[in-house]
Order: sequence, then structure tokens, then C-alpha cells
Amino acid sequence: MSTYRDFAHRGSARATVLKTVGTKERRSHLSAPRVPTVGIDIGGTKVMAGVVDADGNILEKVRTETPDKSKSPKVVEDTIVELVLDLSDRHDVHAVGIGAAGWVDADRSKVLFAPHLAWRDEPLRDAIASRLVVPVMVDNDANTAAWAEWRFGAGRGEDHLVMITLGTGIGGAILEDGQVKRGKYGVAGEFGHMQVVPSGHRCPCGNRGCWEQYSSGNALVREARELAAADSPVAHYLLDRVKGNVSDITGPLITELAREGDAMCIELLQDIGQWLGVGIANLAAALDPSCFVIGGGVSAADDLLINPARDAFKRHLTGRGYRPEAKIAKAQLGPEAGMVGAADLARLVARRFRRANRRRVERYERYAQIYDQAASTIRNTRSTRTVD
Repeated sequence: MSTYRDFAHRGSARATVLKTVGTKERRSHLSAPRVPTVGIDIGGTKVMAGVVDADGNILEKVRTETPDKSKSPKVVEDTIVELVLDLSDRHDVHAVGIGAAGWVDADRSKVLFAPHLAWRDEPLRDAIASRLVVPVMVDNDANTAAWAEWRFGAGRGEDHLVMITLGTGIGGAILEDGQVKRGKYGVAGEFGHMQVVPSGHRCPCGNRGCWEQYSSGNALVREARELAAADSPVAHYLLDRVKGNVSDITGPLITELAREGDAMCIELLQDIGQWLGVGIANLAAALDPSCFVIGGGVSAADDLLINPARDAFKRHLTGRGYRPEAKIAKAQLGPEAGMVGAADLARLVARRFRRANRRRVERYERYAQIYDQAASTIRNTRSTRTVD
């Protein structure tokens, strides 16, 4: 497909920018066009793009490193456009969905704030759409991941679902009756910044004691590095694995050692899981969902993390023993969930785009018919005058 390269230079005049999909997502996805769309997942370390079909299958995936956050927002936009252009050379792409790690406004047009990128009130949707000739949709990456799990993964069949993404921090999303609940200003689901320990660890958001400071990838690594830096006897095996370089301790390494039976690493994951369960119990008290889906990179620890979370959830649940307990399930789509969800949400926009195009074509055909009739009438009138 050469559409992008043929028209990208023509600028915003040829771009299509559509407003929010609205509140009819559940019904709309059933009748959305079964066309391939591109999903983009933008994180603090990588930008991943993939062509996704209507059944959630990834037809092709490409990725690159996220440009350094000190660079201008345009550098990240250039990266997104290049990935889309690359994929469009081999696929007939009808829309682009972007899942951004940050706060996205209610219209899903601006990234209000991105902690790992230099985006502040950044009109991302318009900036990308002005360079492409397909519709663009922007949403928070946790929202797109939750949508993907509801459509194709662990949340299928659930009408009240809460997604929790454990990565560098904690993200989240709420789906009720098949609709993503974004809140009045578009920033609902920032569960990671609920305060669970007054005057606790300082959080990059500016507050203290946020949930993600006790149950996230950063929290896991911080605790392990503190023990290693203190030359704790329980951390000797971990130090041996990194040859004494404390800065080389990572979340995946801790998970690997826990699977191998290292007692300290198992205990660290249990601590993270217990804090996860406490936060889930608080969310259950507020939202009362039927299912919690746990995703993000830290969830790769599987039962080493999920089982302690379930135990803590049962201990801290308000009204325990006298109310139904929500299911806690691990996400099924892995690190591609945000990308798949962004592509699927973009498919809803593609339907409107196709309808708008069809109406334009119909109007053009009507105008052309009227013009032809008028031209024919003029020719007939001239012919009659010539005969006279």
C-alpha cells in the first residue's frame, strides 16, 4: 500500500481527524468493519507497532526504542509515523490507534501528561493525523490493554472488569458494560497513585506513599538493590549473579531467581503480591467489579505474584465472608495487549471514517448527476436555438 507515502506530504488538508468514539463502544465493536488496523504502544523504553486483524491476531509487529525524553515531542511523532509507513508498505491499513503511557484528555486528542516522555498538553492525535490519511485514535495504554483483554483475553464475558498493569509503575482501567470508563476529564484509572502509606516512599508524581511505590517493578527492584547494597547475607546469591554490580539487578532477573528457588527473591515477590492484594481489596470496595485482570511486565512472575495477591485480597476485603469475591486473573495477551487494544479501538473509528467517505462519494455522485443533467439541458437548449 502506497497511500501514506503518496499523501503524507500534503499535510493537514488531507488528514482525517475524528472525535471520540463515544459511549457506544460495546455495540459498535460488533459492527465495526473487519479491516486491518495499526496499533501503537508507546512506553518509557519502547514504541511497538503492529497490524492487527478483526479477531485480535497480530499480522506483523515492529518495534524500536523510545526516543530520549529530553528530545522534542516531534521526535516521538516521527518515530510513530515511520513505523506506520513501514507497515503500510505491506498491509492495507485503515486506521491507527495509539496507546500512550500518560494522561489522555476526555476527547482522546491530547496527551495531558506523560511521566516518561516530554509530552505536556501535546495534541498527539492531530499531529499524527496531519501526516497520515487515515483516522487516528489516542487513548491511555492501560485503557487499550483492558479493552484487548475484554475483547480477546482474560476478561471475555465480564461486564464489570478492572485492569491493573504492573510495570515500572501501576496503571489501570475500568470497563463497565463493555465501555471504558475514562472519567470526566479522561484520567480515570490512575490507581497507582492512591495513597496506601501516609508519609511513605516518595513517588515521582510528587506525593508520598503511593500504591505503586509498594507494588510495581520499581518497588521490586528498589527492595532488591537495597538489600544487595547493604551486603545482606540473603542477597549473596543475587549479588553473585550480577558479579557485584547492584545496578544490574532487574525485575526479570529477580523473577528468574525466584523460579529457581532463591528464598529472598521469592519473598520479595510475595511482598509485592501482598501489597497488590491490599490495593485490589480497596478497589473492590469502591468499584465492586466481577473480575480483576493483572497485566504488565511484573505479572510474568505468575503464581509467585498472583497467589500472594489473592491471599491478601481475601484478608483485606471489606465484608469478607458475606459478599461475592471478584475473580483475579492474569492477563492473557502479554506485552502486546496495549497494541492490540489500540488497533481494535481504532477499528471503531475506521467504521465512521468509511461511512463519512461513503457519504462524500454519494454527495459527489449526486452533484455529478445534477451537473450532467444541467449540462445536458444546456446542450439541448443550444441545439434547439441553432436549428431555429
